[in-house]
Amino acid sequence: MRIPSPAEIQALHEKHAPTAEAFTLVHTHCEIVWGVAEQLLSVPHLAHLDAELVRAGCLLHDIGVYRLYGDDGRLDHGNYIRHGLLGHEILKAEGFPETLRRFCSHHTGVGLTRQDITSQGLPLPPADYVAVTEEERLVMYADKFHTKSRPSAFLSPDEYAAHVRRFGEDKVIAFQALRAEFGEPDLTGPVPGFGTEEDTTAAAVRVPRPA
Repeated sequence: MRIPSPAEIQALHEKHAPTAEAFTLVHTHCEIVWGVAEQLLSVPHLAHLDAELVRAGCLLHDIGVYRLYGDDGRLDHGNYIRHGLLGHEILKAEGFPETLRRFCSHHTGVGLTRQDITSQGLPLPPADYVAVTEEERLVMYADKFHTKSRPSAFLSPDEYAAHVRRFGEDKVIAFQALRAEFGEPDLTGPVPGFGTEEDTTAAAVRVPRPA
């Protein structure tokens, strides 16, 4: 399987982004998630993972967000839960293999199950959208540490655990399992993996250390 380069993925973002503002918001977030994942990959016990595949997964995972922008430039927050499947559809139409498409449809929260969808009445086809491979789990996990909400900010592991608790204690347990598997990133300084001064500035968001 050929893995697309960062430049090819950026061109794909530019193709599908409805506005320059949407591109900056989504693509920068994807780069930040890759920066977090790249840092986590530096530990010896994760050296066997396919770093190029993880990078592509991080850079592609939120591309479906672009389809949620209306003609007025507003994001449809009510259907945001669908952005993963929308990204899967975009990549399928672009000819990407299922291995890459799954990074879009299987990264939401700490995994969406058929039971989650039916019990919460979510606007998704009932199925299990759960990360399975180590690369999928790492992309899903790295995504939990940065929010695109304004202002853009990092979330500490404890902050995310508190956030996901509202969806059930089983989600907290799932997140803690990811935390044990991949470790905790250092979010107190610039995230590595950025090439330009503008990117470095965007990435240098700081989060208070947990008390």
